[in-house]
Amino acid sequence: MKYEIVLFDLDGTIIDPKEGITKSVQYALGKMGVAVENCEALESFIGPPLQQSFKEQFGFSDHQANEAISYYRERYKPTGIYENTVYEGMNELLAELKSAGCQLAIATSKPTVFAQNIAEHYDFARYFDVIIGSELDGSRTLKAEVIEEALNRLGNPEISKCVMIGDRKYDIIGSKTNDMESVGVEFGYGSKQELAEANATYIAQSIAQLRDVLMK
Repeated sequence: MKYEIVLFDLDGTIIDPKEGITKSVQYALGKMGVAVENCEALESFIGPPLQQSFKEQFGFSDHQANEAISYYRERYKPTGIYENTVYEGMNELLAELKSAGCQLAIATSKPTVFAQNIAEHYDFARYFDVIIGSELDGSRTLKAEVIEEALNRLGNPEISKCVMIGDRKYDIIGSKTNDMESVGVEFGYGSKQELAEANATYIAQSIAQLRDVLMK
């Protein structure tokens, strides 16, 4: 195998988090006096750091964005965190990579504690050597920083043996910042155009295609 270290984004890559994230964003916006009836309109919140999305999409100040994140977590922590679906075939791929001797890591902009809880709840934590995300205080939200920390915890392996997998441009840009190859996956929330414009090394339409890229 070309790769010995495989980093995975979480939302839109291992799991479909649409229900939990969009309903929690809807709840937070309602608390901020912004009514959004259709959760479909909030899918763009899946992937980027929450503070960035609240500021860019609703014009919130830093203070307002932080307040909205607090409201978001009021719903997400007890309820939204468990409103996910693991993509069909993902567990089998993780098991195959682990059996082949790969070291696996989750590198997500979601807070580490939430990522760990999700991985344990859906029983895929056992495949991963490292699960790392942002901090609850808002630090380490950039994907490049998360990837760097994951690599540090993996012992700073040879970068040519590493690859980042994700569904949004942030994953691809973060991998390039760390001089890593990347695989953009189309089954998440980023378009093929978005992944191509970010210069993903490979683009996989399905988990089967992702397996072909990783196992060659």
